[in-house]
Amino acid sequence: MTDRIEAGGRLAGPDDDSETLAGHRRSRMRVYLPLGLVVLVSVAAAQLAQARDPDGRYANSPLKEWFDGLRSGKGPCCSDADGTAVSDVDWESKDGHYRVRLEGIWIDVPDEAVVTEPNRAGRAMVWPIKSYMGVTIRCFMPGSMT
Repeated sequence: MTDRIEAGGRLAGPDDDSETLAGHRRSRMRVYLPLGLVVLVSVAAAQLAQARDPDGRYANSPLKEWFDGLRSGKGPCCSDADGTAVSDVDWESKDGHYRVRLEGIWIDVPDEAVVTEPNRAGRAMVWPIKSYMGVTIRCFMPGSMT
């Protein structure tokens, strides 16, 4: 009977403290894990959303303002620094749809990702978004194929 009284009305056992401690750890993990994931996704989204011109080489380009204003049906393309020039052999049009070859893999360009205004840069450009699910195309601007 004294064991029950000393344990606060329940029978104390050898694993009583370790089970309580494990329960607290699980409870904290339920809070911290989703919070950590939210922070990680937020940081990744902020990195993708920023227009990149780390060394300022495009700041004085006569086409900078035009590049900054480029948009597809998927939204703004950002700037020339975000885009990648594509050689003529690395993009093609077939049956009214485009595809590009990035890092040796052909990727279909969604119709809404095609930039429809005239290409003032002349060369084909693509704005890929890389994620854990693979590569998607945010914007694609066909070149003059010269």
